Amino acid sequence: MSNTSSNDSLAQDFVAFAVQSKVLRFGEFKTKAGRLSPYFFNAGLFDDGAKLGRLAEFYARRLIASGLAFDMLFGPAYKGITLAAAVSIELARLGHNKPFAYNRKEAKDHGEGGTLVGAPVQGRVLIIDDVISAGTSVRESIDLIVKAGATPAGVTIALDRQEKATANGQDSAESAVQQVEQHYKLPVVAIATLRDLLQYLETQSDPALTAFHPAVLAYRQRYGV
Repeated sequence: MSNTSSNDSLAQDFVAFAVQSKVLRFGEFKTKAGRLSPYFFNAGLFDDGAKLGRLAEFYARRLIASGLAFDMLFGPAYKGITLAAAVSIELARLGHNKPFAYNRKEAKDHGEGGTLVGAPVQGRVLIIDDVISAGTSVRESIDLIVKAGATPAGVTIALDRQEKATANGQDSAESAVQQVEQHYKLPVVAIATLRDLLQYLETQSDPALTAFHPAVLAYRQRYGV
């Protein structure tokens, strides 16, 4: 149910931005699943105002283009907190003012207490995160949203790695994104996918970048969905 296509200019612009920001790097990296990946995406490196603002613009434009209906944003601690705040600012700038909330990792035992911070969690709630690797933060977010009496509306992420999930050291037939879509019946809206990343590498003139295309393609053929 990916909302990006391989000739998607927004996705291509985002991949270029992620590479320029050194958030998306090429080489050899070990994933949580123990795979050797030829690329690494670290959204924590969108670490200044200009980069975070630009990232928020990509999320907001993708969400508006997707037509997905939602009433508010929810950012899972910790990376989702800054994402929810930044994207709500950008959505408001574009004429779509939405409240946002996030969770604490530990419940607060003084003041207002509880684990939820921000706007009251109600209506159709969109979960925002950087990637879905195991689906754990999505599952925890859904539990918090349902417990608050609201309805999960979907998930939005920066990059869909489009690779098989793992369980107990075994590869699954579906990706973590597909598992979220199928298990929770929720749409997942990604700014870009691994397919978009491959297309970006194919169209570059810089040999330092095009050199990584065969390794990324081989990884996609081995682990892709």
